[in-house]
Amino acid sequence: MAKQREIKLASRPQGMPSQDNFLFETVEIPALQADEVLVKSLYISVDPYMRGRMNEGKSYVPPYALGEVITGGVVGQVVESKNDRFQTGDFVLGELGWREFNVSKGRLTKLNPQLAPLSAFLGVLGMPGLTAYFGLLDIGQPKEGETVVVSGAAGAVGMIVGQIAKLKGCRVVGIAGSDEKNQYLVSELGFDATINYKTSPSIRKELAELCPQGVDIYFDNVGGDITDAVFLQLNDFARVALCGQIALYNTEKVEVGPRILPILLVRRALLKGFIVSDYQPQYSVAMQELGKWLQAGQLKYRETIVEGFENIPEAFLGLFRGENVGKQLVKVADPF
Repeated sequence: MAKQREIKLASRPQGMPSQDNFLFETVEIPALQADEVLVKSLYISVDPYMRGRMNEGKSYVPPYALGEVITGGVVGQVVESKNDRFQTGDFVLGELGWREFNVSKGRLTKLNPQLAPLSAFLGVLGMPGLTAYFGLLDIGQPKEGETVVVSGAAGAVGMIVGQIAKLKGCRVVGIAGSDEKNQYLVSELGFDATINYKTSPSIRKELAELCPQGVDIYFDNVGGDITDAVFLQLNDFARVALCGQIALYNTEKVEVGPRILPILLVRRALLKGFIVSDYQPQYSVAMQELGKWLQAGQLKYRETIVEGFENIPEAFLGLFRGENVGKQLVKVADPF
């Protein structure tokens, strides 16, 4: 039987993950049973939320099990099918393993490569795009003329949030970690202003200068000191969409920060955490609107693509060093 490589969780990280937490193995590709589909991996997504799944403990999804293959978003192509819904050559999206080939019982979404490049279905037309769409529009409820601040603004979610906010007539301030990223946000994506959190002498002061009317909506991807600074600028009845806390994912002890509840109380502000899967019944509507904006040139995106199955762990680790602009992907193979 044919062989393939797969990647397992070898150990649970303490703080920042390392290559030692991953185990490569070569195994046989199993024979298909009734209703199953064999999928060749083309693009594998690496995402910050996966860091949380490497820890033990209760969360919105079960943790990865030690010694088991890590799973995430994968775009692939059907190589063999014993399922009437899929034919050889179909392009599909699914929650699959970090493997060169995956056997699925058909819990896959067919993709139309004429709508967008295949990689986009893991980014602007995938989980990040949907996360931006629902977090901003449902929780943020943007109104024309309001000020929106986005942390992690050059990431896969943040850059879409900012563009949708601009489509809704808002002033948008992005926070990212390099001058190159911030230049892209302003010159290519239409952000009104940006802050480089790595070089800013005072994020709080810069925010006050760039948001003279205060902050109406904060889309939080990072947490930590950045979020502490934004909270001080919140307006009355501000809305905060709590999407991610990447600044805290690798901390080994609970940090003591400002007490935010008095700010929320005095400002009568809304803070709501969300997971994109909460909105699954509305995915099709969101996909149609995102696709319409994309085809009209009103929505742009960038990807950081690393090539080679063996480079998946390194691409994942790069997320926490801020190396990616837009969606971080690993290209594993070309279509046949």
